Amino acid sequence: MLLIPAIDLKDGQCVRLKQGDMEQSTVFSDDPAAMARHWVELGAQRLHLVDLNGAFAGKPKNEAAIRSILREVGDEVDVQLGGGIRDLDTIERYLDAGLRYVIIGTAAVKNPGFLHDACTAFGGHIIVGLDAKDGKVATDGWSKLTGHEVVDLARKFEDYGVEAIIYTDIGRDGMLTGLNIDATVRLAQTLTIPVIASGGLSSLDDIRRLCEVESEGVEGVICGRAIYSGELDFAAAVRLADELSA
Repeated sequence: MLLIPAIDLKDGQCVRLKQGDMEQSTVFSDDPAAMARHWVELGAQRLHLVDLNGAFAGKPKNEAAIRSILREVGDEVDVQLGGGIRDLDTIERYLDAGLRYVIIGTAAVKNPGFLHDACTAFGGHIIVGLDAKDGKVATDGWSKLTGHEVVDLARKFEDYGVEAIIYTDIGRDGMLTGLNIDATVRLAQTLTIPVIASGGLSSLDDIRRLCEVESEGVEGVICGRAIYSGELDFAAAVRLADELSA
């Protein structure tokens, strides 16, 4: 079970948002590379970066911070990035800089042709992020709810050749209310590619429950607010996941 610390970038700083609201952000560090090093030293094998400004602007906005993280830890762990990635040139630039996976979210839903082209050009490097509320996909930094069912889109994107799906229950993200494991498992059971859980991780009990469903296709979990607030001891969570997955 991959425990993947999230490093959310806003104006070059590491922050956490509450339910995707840019106005409700808490700054945790003004040194993203040092934050990345911190999580790697505690046992992270992959990092999850989000260019928050980029997600809202539709183009990269925190590239300097992202490159500093890749220089610091990119040779040691896989790094994945989402937020504002809307064209093939941006993907190529980030992969050349040492990024392992690019996460396409809103653009995958609004422009599936772009996603298909990305999977063709950069096979093995494309992950889709699907954010949902009550089973329906949301886009544009969660501000717009579509009529698309998560399962239907995930199946379509699997056919395109995406590497994995990150599934976020946006009603729980940043709220420390526990993961929506049932919905995550239901999605994983319909796919052959891995699903990464996201939104609401809050305790070691969540880790235990995730490890119980790993065989259903749930490969990992994004660790956000809980590991920054201290609600969840990341090193202890990694040890527990290693024990239960052994």
